[in-house]
Amino acid sequence: MKILNICAYTWEIGGPARIIYDHTVEAIAQGHEVDILSPMSAGDKLYPAPDGARIIPCRRTQPLASIYREFSLDLYHYLKKHVNDYDVIHIHGIWHFGSLAPFFWKSKTPKVITIHGLLDRWAVNHHAWKKKLVSALYQKKLLAKADIIHINNLEEQEDVRHYLGYLPENLVIIPNGMKMSDYESLPARGVFRAEFQIPTDLKILLFMGRLNIKKGLDLLLPAFREYHARNRDTLLIIAGPDDGYEEEARNFVEKHQLSDRVKFVGMLTGEIKKAALSDATVFVLPTYSEGFSIAVLEAMASKLPVVVSDRTGFGDFTRDYDAAALTELDVADLTSHLTQMLGDESYRLEKAANAFRMVSELFDIRIVARKMLDTYRKAIEAAKL
Repeated sequence: MKILNICAYTWEIGGPARIIYDHTVEAIAQGHEVDILSPMSAGDKLYPAPDGARIIPCRRTQPLASIYREFSLDLYHYLKKHVNDYDVIHIHGIWHFGSLAPFFWKSKTPKVITIHGLLDRWAVNHHAWKKKLVSALYQKKLLAKADIIHINNLEEQEDVRHYLGYLPENLVIIPNGMKMSDYESLPARGVFRAEFQIPTDLKILLFMGRLNIKKGLDLLLPAFREYHARNRDTLLIIAGPDDGYEEEARNFVEKHQLSDRVKFVGMLTGEIKKAALSDATVFVLPTYSEGFSIAVLEAMASKLPVVVSDRTGFGDFTRDYDAAALTELDVADLTSHLTQMLGDESYRLEKAANAFRMVSELFDIRIVARKMLDTYRKAIEAAKL
């Protein structure tokens, strides 16, 4: 098969780029061709390409891209010329130009749309007027026209049903996956501490993700302030690129005199990212909305205990395996979970073991990627009828 992925394939986009990377590695290993069509702006840093894959960068067209997300004439012209060159087109996300453009031309090339959690009610209500306009103009119609709507879990299924008003027949549930072998051998403990001069007597509470309001920093920072008022034993590490919330987060830290216990380290990649997972005591992400949080899976695969909301994209599995401290989207409840997790080593070990078992049994990328490739094949065969 010749597969085209459409997504802003940059470090800034977060989880979807990693998901595409892992699936592409498996697809290429099985003899398929993969291209990645990526809208981007000057200064964006492309996510690395798997060996054998091709990235096709497309400039976002300003000022329209500031109004209509990912608008790109380059992307439009590429698809116009090549839409029929592929066996399947996989669109990642909705609400952006790349989710509309493949439907401009009559083509028998099957189209797969991965929702990535973007029909979660919090996500739909964020910038609601734009999404209502897009929905009225085309978004619901395109989901009906897609050959496959790909979601990760039963919670997303309910989001789709609520948004469309019915449950479409073209819906497929396949969870995202992890390359477990990447986390079998982490850097030695102490590497991250040495890099950022963190005293050995402090526990590390690690937040890793884009600095965006939806990630729950507005809950985490007040909760950590409450925890710190009674326990002076922990440093909060905030790791990730700014996505609109860094200034507010820094202002909170300064206002409440937490600068000696909250450290912003920017986006972590490669070995230093793994070193952070190795040295951390607890991982935290009280997110309001996620399609499928790769950051949480990375922490779990690293045998790190986690405190998260149930909005990670796999909250139902997390409950089944008792794999995390699940917090309400509430400062007091989050404070309580942080206090228990940071204060009870046996509790941490139990949650970490359950989480690792969950990821190993359910989310190994080799199993998940085969399911996706089988879905492509079925869509291609159906398109021939």
